[in-house]
Amino acid sequence: MQTLIKNGTIITEKATIRADLLIGGEKIIQISDTIQTDSSARIFDATGLLVLPGGVDVHVHLDLPMFGTVSSDDHYTGTKAAAFGGTTTVIDFVSQNSDNLLKNVKQLREKAERNAAIDFGLHANITHLSTVVEKAIPSLVKEGITSVKVFTAYNNRLRLLDGEIFKVMRIARDNGILTMLHAENGDVIELLVNEAIAEGHITPEWHSRTRPVWGSVEAVVRGSALSAIANAPLYIVHMNAAGEVDQLEYARKQGLNVMGETCPQYLFFTEEDLKKPDGSKWICSPPVRKEEDQKRLWEGLLTGVIQTIATDHCPFFYDGTKPIVYEDKPIAIPGKELGRNDFTKIPNGLPGVGDRMPVMWTEMVSSGRFSASQFVSLTCANPARIFGMYPQKGTIQIGSDADLVIWDSNLIVNYGVAHSQQRTDYNLYEGWKLRGFPVQVFSRGDLIVDRGNWLGKPGRGKYIHREPFVNQ
Repeated sequence: MQTLIKNGTIITEKATIRADLLIGGEKIIQISDTIQTDSSARIFDATGLLVLPGGVDVHVHLDLPMFGTVSSDDHYTGTKAAAFGGTTTVIDFVSQNSDNLLKNVKQLREKAERNAAIDFGLHANITHLSTVVEKAIPSLVKEGITSVKVFTAYNNRLRLLDGEIFKVMRIARDNGILTMLHAENGDVIELLVNEAIAEGHITPEWHSRTRPVWGSVEAVVRGSALSAIANAPLYIVHMNAAGEVDQLEYARKQGLNVMGETCPQYLFFTEEDLKKPDGSKWICSPPVRKEEDQKRLWEGLLTGVIQTIATDHCPFFYDGTKPIVYEDKPIAIPGKELGRNDFTKIPNGLPGVGDRMPVMWTEMVSSGRFSASQFVSLTCANPARIFGMYPQKGTIQIGSDADLVIWDSNLIVNYGVAHSQQRTDYNLYEGWKLRGFPVQVFSRGDLIVDRGNWLGKPGRGKYIHREPFVNQ
């Protein structure tokens, strides 16, 4: 069956056009001023509405074990929440549970395929390097995994030494794989955390105070230097500090293929939020910073120094002792109350996969600070291009997957938990007045969200076999 979306205004990363759009099966097959179809076609009238590509969130953590609990969104609830917010593709991370990288991939992929309601891809974490792992990294490409993540923090758990990161970068470079970097200084963090605990500093703001901004800045410089020496591309995840933007800009001006991502939480919240009675809600790593950091991050987005907006979605209940009702069933998962008397035991992570598109549209496009095409570039096209999914994902072209969002730019929503669909007991944007919101969402031609009604189901999402990295 064909589907016709008529009379809408199509927004891509390059243009705004008034046109009809025809879907055949899972793909866009025609874009034209006026399209005629036979009587069997489904017709959706988008008069007065925008047609955007489905959002691409390249940084989510679903069903992730942490601190004796697990992130509260699994691959079904997290992808459902994504869809309600206008995101139709996500990329999760494969933990390195063993040196058998392909076994790790197989286990997570099978679990996600049973549950995902939208399409998904996978990155691979490299948190322990051995000869076996070095030889296995190239095999990831055949599995459609063309990005690996390394850490300069989380000593004795996730961190690699600089020489090991350099080795990973060179192997990745030779095999069309992009290296992603979590940039903090693990040694400094470990020392400051131990001192804080010894001195009785246990409240949430100490999470930020023990992860100093200069540690992140230094790690971006170090990562960029390793990238230069290895002649390998690098992608800095969840950039949060003004100095990081400065260093990224410097690296790019030197001709280095270094790219950056930021997340909404770093644009809207500061360490002052950690001092609130419910400050643990804002605990994430790296932490939220200061207003001057927010200003520089916005500048980085506006000038193109930063290429993408992702979420680092990794939600936990604020109080996991009290159940919420999700899809008519009560559920409670241990959450941030685990660190009530010790900030180091608060699970690190925030909800955001369902919030990103409407919150950012309001603050970028409705505010007049960014064009609609800039918004699409940062939330859809750039992430898809960098991570080997373009033009299948992230744009509206003939032959692209029919991942489409019918967007009402004038719809005002008093936002919060009720709209976000994230499986947790709070929302960071509770009570925010948003202007612009998705009213219908298509995933590969299937209408899965229709004016607040959920039509999707677990397991309908497909695994995306991503292409090798191409220099940006």
